[in-house]
Amino acid sequence: MMIEAVDAMKTNSVLPIPLPTSLVSSLTATISATATASVTPLPTVIPGPEIDQQLVGDDGKKTLWVIFVAMVIASAGFAALSWRVPIQRRLYHVITTLILIFASISYFAMATGHGVSVHKTVIRHQKTTFPTLHHGRTPVFWARYVDRALTTLILLHDLSLLAGLNGAHIIMAVVADVIMILTGLFAAFGSEGTPQKWGWYAISCISFLVVIWHLAVNGRAQANARSQKVGSFFLAIAGYTLVLWTAYPIVWGIADGSRKLSVDAEIIAYAVPDVLAKPIFGLWLLITHANIPETNIDLGGFWSYGFGGEGAVRLEDDGA
Repeated sequence: MMIEAVDAMKTNSVLPIPLPTSLVSSLTATISATATASVTPLPTVIPGPEIDQQLVGDDGKKTLWVIFVAMVIASAGFAALSWRVPIQRRLYHVITTLILIFASISYFAMATGHGVSVHKTVIRHQKTTFPTLHHGRTPVFWARYVDRALTTLILLHDLSLLAGLNGAHIIMAVVADVIMILTGLFAAFGSEGTPQKWGWYAISCISFLVVIWHLAVNGRAQANARSQKVGSFFLAIAGYTLVLWTAYPIVWGIADGSRKLSVDAEIIAYAVPDVLAKPIFGLWLLITHANIPETNIDLGGFWSYGFGGEGAVRLEDDGA
């Protein structure tokens, strides 16, 4: 009998001890939460600083104000030069003066902060296993694009009149120039590191090649047909202008495109070709134009006499 009791105790000892229902529920919830946490995906992008705002520094502000003053002085000087020329021959002087006036307004707008917009940027850096998103605010000087849209158009007319281009080539060059400036502005506001931004930039560069073709090929041929002096002068000043204009897309690609320059460095990089392509260009054009009679353009009619004078001339011609 005792052996049977001992065997019964051994058999009962291996039976599971029942657990309370509340404890089982608690353990089940803990295991489920642990399993869920273990399968949470790792972050694929590490967020960077929330905002990195680039501002214009002291060097940039000084540069903007200095160039503004220089443009105002140059425009006043060209206006004074125009007064020494008969009104029938002031076309080059008026056009060149307008270039400097528009440039002065543009630099004043940028210097006072009224010609600038803040563009929110998100840059993706792939330096480690996980890329980093860098958020920032970058100033876009839209007044610069307005200035170039106006001044390059007027400057194209300067060169077209000098070469004697026909209306068809002038219109095509002007349209290509407008597309070049507008697409450059669209690229400046484009999303960073996307095909959209560089697509606009590519369209702008192609338009610039169209402008070069009309000036370098058609313009040179027309200028040589006028005289050897005009052809030589046009080749020199048009080549000088196109070289300077080539600097703008290069600076854009480094500064606005890839963001490799600071805001101050960008301002200085654009200011140098602005000075060379506007006041220096204008001074060279007006001085040489005065010494080459073949470049004179005599304008009568409304330009010289207004509506009243034009009407008197017509009546006199009819009476003759």
